[in-house]
Amino acid sequence: MAAAWLTHLAGDRVKVRSAGSDPGASVNPAAVAAMAEAGIDISAEIPKILTTDAVREADVCVTMGCGDTCPVLPGKRYLDWELEDPAGQGLEAVRPVRDAIRALVEGLIEEIAPGPAAPDENTRLETPGR
Repeated sequence: MAAAWLTHLAGDRVKVRSAGSDPGASVNPAAVAAMAEAGIDISAEIPKILTTDAVREADVCVTMGCGDTCPVLPGKRYLDWELEDPAGQGLEAVRPVRDAIRALVEGLIEEIAPGPAAPDENTRLETPGR
């Protein structure tokens, strides 16, 4: 959801990669539904494993409860966003996580890639993002 928000709100001002230290086989259906409510389609996304190369290429690494399983390289900026894990949760439980992630992403964008105002939350994308 964070990568989708970042892509949606920052557009081409940032390059976004999404990966996890222990990704599931598919995207959580409740997360897909929650993001669809915000006009963002993540249904075609495929979870990917986080690699050292991906971290090496990043300027900022945002983790969410990754702990010591994520690669840590010197000279990288790390942010750990403590959020409820939406895995296995229904739509009602995922909505507040979605909204908290959006707020964190908006703050990050203001810090690393300020620009035009974010699109209205009802704006729909033509291409999937994550």
